[in-house]
Amino acid sequence: MPINFVDAALGGELEVPTLDGRVKLKIPPETQTGKLFRLRGKGVKPVRGGAPGDLLCKVVVETPVKLKEEQKELLRTFQDSLGGTSSAHHSPKKSGFFDGVKKFFEDMKP
Repeated sequence: MPINFVDAALGGELEVPTLDGRVKLKIPPETQTGKLFRLRGKGVKPVRGGAPGDLLCKVVVETPVKLKEEQKELLRTFQDSLGGTSSAHHSPKKSGFFDGVKKFFEDMKP
C-alpha cells in the first residue's frame, strides 16, 4: 500500500482493502518503506474450514512529484535542519553492517 511522506514520518491512518471490505490500519510515526503489518484474521479462509489466515500489508513511502518552488524550498530547509545530506542519524538504513563492525572496533581502542 502506498503512503505519503508525511504519514510515514508523523504517523496516520490507512484504509486497507480486504476480502471482507476495508479496514483501518494505524501507521506509527517514523515508518520506513517496506514495513510489513499483519492484519490478523483478515486473510483467506481455508477450503476445509477453520479460521481465516492473516493478511500482510507492506507499505511503500511515495516521494512527492511536481513540487512547487515554495515546497522545494521548505524541503531544503527541512534537510538543513537534519544536518544536510551526510547525516546518518536520521536515516536508519544509511549505515550498514560494515559501519557497525567498524564502530565496534573503534570503540575497543584504548
